[in-house]
Amino acid sequence: MASRDLPHSLNDLAFGWIKHLKEEIIINKNSQQLVDEDFQPDEDVTKETKVKLNNLWPAFASGAGLFADGYVNNSIGIVMACLKILYGDEFTKSNAISNIGSIGFVGTVVGQLSFGYISDRVARKGGMMTANIMLIAFTLLCAVGSWGVAIGAEYPTSSVIASEFANQLPAGKRNRYFIWFTGFMIDFGFVVSAFVPFVLLWIFTEKHLRALWRVSIGLGAILPTALFFIRLKMKDSTSFEKLHMKNVRYRDYPWWLIVKFYWFRLTIVSMIWFIYNFSVYSFGTFNAIILGQIIPDAPLWQQWGWSVVFNLFYIPGSFLGAFSADYLGPRLTLAIGVGLQGIIGFIMSACLNGLRKQVAAFTVVFGIFATLGEFGPGGNIGLLASKTSATPIRGQYYGIAAAMGKIGAFVGTWIFPAIQRRYASKTNPDLELQVPFYLSSGLCIFSALLTFFLCPHVGQDAINREDKEFVEYLRKNGFDVSKLGEDSSSVDVDVVKDTDSAEKISETIEVGQKLA
Repeated sequence: MASRDLPHSLNDLAFGWIKHLKEEIIINKNSQQLVDEDFQPDEDVTKETKVKLNNLWPAFASGAGLFADGYVNNSIGIVMACLKILYGDEFTKSNAISNIGSIGFVGTVVGQLSFGYISDRVARKGGMMTANIMLIAFTLLCAVGSWGVAIGAEYPTSSVIASEFANQLPAGKRNRYFIWFTGFMIDFGFVVSAFVPFVLLWIFTEKHLRALWRVSIGLGAILPTALFFIRLKMKDSTSFEKLHMKNVRYRDYPWWLIVKFYWFRLTIVSMIWFIYNFSVYSFGTFNAIILGQIIPDAPLWQQWGWSVVFNLFYIPGSFLGAFSADYLGPRLTLAIGVGLQGIIGFIMSACLNGLRKQVAAFTVVFGIFATLGEFGPGGNIGLLASKTSATPIRGQYYGIAAAMGKIGAFVGTWIFPAIQRRYASKTNPDLELQVPFYLSSGLCIFSALLTFFLCPHVGQDAINREDKEFVEYLRKNGFDVSKLGEDSSSVDVDVVKDTDSAEKISETIEVGQKLA
């Protein structure tokens, strides 16, 4: 059971994915088939057939906090562009260009890991509300390190809660809403953070760039403030109330069982996230600088206007990728998106000399490159991290995977400037941009292969099935599953609690009843 994800032979590695296609691909199934095939641990629960507001708004309220991640990260690029203008060579020839982003990334990793633990072992909603307050305060203070902690805290709290509420939606529509409320919100943050400085530039002019970048960042606190009051009315998901391990003492916590059960898939998901953020996310931080190189003599407003156009390409990719995540499954969607992105990247690198002479053509090609990234890993990697783990440990699992992604971006903010400096040449100026794209494209292809052959498949009812398998695994390995859920301390060793009927029943009843 602990080696369930490992290929058992070369044949299994090469062709084992075929047997799961019918669970992932639903484009040829009608709504009734999806309802019939949807696994629910409690047979008495009526399966949802329509999207209801009471399940929809908690998913939005929890996931939408990630807007700040996109807004803040892209704002850092604007800050660097402003500092480059203000301080010239004193800034560009120092490591400050990497340090600004790196400070925030370190804080983000700390927030992801610490709040991943808090969301599982202390409080899901409490962790999210704490992160929300921190995000508002540190954004207004422009405290980059603490600001990063708050952003990181949003990942394992809000995303995990969003996935659990999205799981209460009808089968066939769960993945799209999760992506729209998480990954799409990050992309929306990117777009807004590009448009806001563009507008502020007309207001402040280039004579007041110090005020401009500070106001741009401060405006990022508006949405988190609104979400705070919406989130006050939220409750934890039903699945978390029934299966959490908050009442399990530290010495009794099944750490080793969890590691054996999840180490392989967590490694694969983390590697994919690391590669994606390293090859694309970190490179995107330099959009404003790249545009300045492509159209160096253009006024600042024109450069930032093109930056808005670049960021708009994220939107269709994320939006359409959400539909594909339902129809083809997140694993296949991710592999297709990142694979095509790698191919486009190679083409763009080879033709860069001609593209940089045609700004419109460069924008279209780079836009397609960015669109494919959001179509594939941009939204689906978080979905995979949410659905390949069980409810009791989902926050820690997601937090580790997301932290590895941020570490990839952290490494990228150091590697990419170093590569650009290394290959900066008057004889061949294209190398400064070509080499990073070649590197990114090669990693995209590798990531696609990892996803296709080694990433676990994810169906519409993946969360329910994963919860059932995890509880069954714990029980078979001697863990007292009666400790799971609310009021678990009052449950005898030989019984489990049915939270719907509030009656005690025998441990011998199928584990599925525990999930009811």
